Amino acid sequence: MAIATVPVAAEQQLAGSETTGVGVPGMVATKPANERCVATDHGFMTAYTERIPGTAITFEMIPIPGGDFFLGSLAEEVGRNADEGPRVRVRVRPFWIAKCEVSWQEYRAFMELYSAFKGLDALRSELARKGELTGKAKSLEALQKFLEQESMEIDAVTCPTPLYDPDTTYMAGDGPQQPAVTMTQFAAKQYTKWLSGITGKQYRLATEAEWEYAARAWTQTPFSFSDAEDLDTFAWHGGNSQDLTHAVGTKKQNPWGLHDMHGNAAEWVLDEYHEEHYQGITIGDKIPAIEGEIKIASAGDAARWPTRLYPRVIRGGSYFDEPEQCRSAARHKSEDSEWNLSDPNLPKSPWWFTEYESTGVGFRILRPLAPMDAAEQKKVWDADIERLREDVADRLTEGRGTHSAADVRLPMALQEIEDAGLIE
Repeated sequence: MAIATVPVAAEQQLAGSETTGVGVPGMVATKPANERCVATDHGFMTAYTERIPGTAITFEMIPIPGGDFFLGSLAEEVGRNADEGPRVRVRVRPFWIAKCEVSWQEYRAFMELYSAFKGLDALRSELARKGELTGKAKSLEALQKFLEQESMEIDAVTCPTPLYDPDTTYMAGDGPQQPAVTMTQFAAKQYTKWLSGITGKQYRLATEAEWEYAARAWTQTPFSFSDAEDLDTFAWHGGNSQDLTHAVGTKKQNPWGLHDMHGNAAEWVLDEYHEEHYQGITIGDKIPAIEGEIKIASAGDAARWPTRLYPRVIRGGSYFDEPEQCRSAARHKSEDSEWNLSDPNLPKSPWWFTEYESTGVGFRILRPLAPMDAAEQKKVWDADIERLREDVADRLTEGRGTHSAADVRLPMALQEIEDAGLIE
């Protein structure tokens, strides 16, 4: 028997949480007359457009109401796999999520920081050696202020290294509006950390439960549309993509206004993959609701935080997947050892995969309504196992990686050194 998805009242959604105040993007005091919004005790969440600082590149964020839903699929669902059950009732807090997958235009703004970060490394070293900057750099006030105040231990992000084999990465297409693909989950997380630092907002990947909740948009069918509608209208998949990704947002949106939740690029989430994960979701020491019972797990309870390099969860299906693999409940897992076979580096790159299968993997960003504390920020942004931390440290030591603090001062400092001709 299907159980209806249940919206949660605003006072329940926000109980015990710090909230985003009115006056910042995405929150207004008065209910808009002609646009979709989400009511909270502190105003109304609305869609907003974010510009990546230092660029003309924008993306749109969509408000998602809090509510209860059943994570997983019914036993009779066509195409169902055993790892999609048993269904667990999960309560999700409100959040904003990107209308579209991160495009190459957006991700290249991050990739292109590699040379800039190298330039900052040199200037940082000069400041440490001499106690002051010299030459053209000496007169750059924003640069000086940034270097003097940056806190690398807290705010540092690592920038993706240049691609080893662009032919593989761009095999499925590299147009500015096509989804960015082949980056590791760590690289996707670092993108969200960088974006958070320079915008002053908190962006991250979704948990698996949050992702499925957004994909379903109150629906309980295999896809976020009725049986009377055609998957081709909503998704680029193996049957209609011509073996390429396509510009994001060109297929019909789901009921909450999100594009490409089915197909185009599959999307990283924060969770580690385990085939029997749903069976072990607990609230404290108790097993939560299965089907019609009343106990409810939070999205945090339902998350499985990684303890190993792979496999990790990927959702939504891609441009080369069959329709059943693009269902709202379908779970996919990363295969890092197979996806970086052509990588000549030892250890393998923490940022990029090199094989065809990874050309179907990208990501989408989320912004929670309730601000994250320092422990949560570390969990969702940084390397989460020792092996990853060691691999990144090796790259930095060898000079094949680069990093910098990311905060609202960074774009202005980079603009100054670019205008002064101090970076290529």
